[in-house]
Amino acid sequence: MAHSLESAAANALRLVLERIEVAVHQAGRSSSQVRLVAVSKTKSVSVIKEVYDAGHRHFGENYVQELIDKAPQLSNDIQWHFIGHLQSNKAKNLVANVPNLYMVESVDSTKIANSLDRAVSGLERKSLKVLVQVNTSGEKSKSGVEPSECIELARHVYTQCPNLQFSGLMTIGMLDYTCTPENFKMLANCREEICTALGIREEGCELSMGMSNDFELAIHMGSTNIRVGSTIFGAREYPAKQ
Repeated sequence: MAHSLESAAANALRLVLERIEVAVHQAGRSSSQVRLVAVSKTKSVSVIKEVYDAGHRHFGENYVQELIDKAPQLSNDIQWHFIGHLQSNKAKNLVANVPNLYMVESVDSTKIANSLDRAVSGLERKSLKVLVQVNTSGEKSKSGVEPSECIELARHVYTQCPNLQFSGLMTIGMLDYTCTPENFKMLANCREEICTALGIREEGCELSMGMSNDFELAIHMGSTNIRVGSTIFGAREYPAKQ
């Protein structure tokens, strides 16, 4: 009965956190090494608030306008992650209208990096954490730089974008949003190469990989940031086509 008053989303969050704890323990890691981002794409502010009220603070959104609409309606201590494909002409709008934007996980070109850098420079806010998105599955439908180009883009962010903080790498995986061990291994290899090239410690370079279907495997393979949506919030709710 202890959990009978929990909302469905809060209960689901608790179960995901328990699964993370088990996976972390099995991998011989500490739970402080893995961040859970609750992906609230298409979900109402009221449902997000239920998860917030359960103690969660990191949330992810895929669309600029949706995040701009939701952020002011929720507490400003939420740490928002933008995880969708970002068009360079929307970078300024995103940064200006979401002051508690914590991280952009989907930087896949120097153009987007430069746009974000300019957007942050025009505001009185601390540097913005960004991840370089890598296309580890080789699918044309997926955003992200080729693994062979990840060092070049990471170096650009690290050396040419003073208002951005290069924080690591992100990958999405296959069309069904699951990754194979090879996808995860490829991202870890990219991190190794980047850290060697830039002279930075691997502990300071995040791996954002793993979603609802594969986050336990991702934790075993070194993920520091997992993005879970439907397992917490249920299936995505898209408006019916007219």
